[in-house]
Amino acid sequence: MVVADTDVLIDALDAGRQPMFTAIGDLIAQGELATTAVNLFELLAGSRTSVDRLELIQAELGPVPVLPVTRGAADLAAAASRYLGARGANLAVPDLLIAGVCLASGYPLLTRNAAHFRRIPGLELAPLPK
Repeated sequence: MVVADTDVLIDALDAGRQPMFTAIGDLIAQGELATTAVNLFELLAGSRTSVDRLELIQAELGPVPVLPVTRGAADLAAAASRYLGARGANLAVPDLLIAGVCLASGYPLLTRNAAHFRRIPGLELAPLPK
């Protein structure tokens, strides 16, 4: 299982953005793609989210499991926040929560924001498709 970050889901939803469109479609077809409640919120609350886009998101991501922010995920996100804060390398709360969900589930994160997420100890990043 791979957890898709918001940026790669946006790429996949915009059919012209290859190779992410194909890679995400393949992962969905194989039942190997998940996302988090935080990512779904970001997609649904985005400034570009029209009624048509909402329908597209629901149709395309309908079969994709949405992982919740559990107590364990929140604990791991908070630990990552303290770790990064002590080093002057803070991340936004949504990114910390996404990382916490990935750490708690043991799934790698597929993201184009590797520079941000790479700073979190123990977080595995999935390779981007080429």
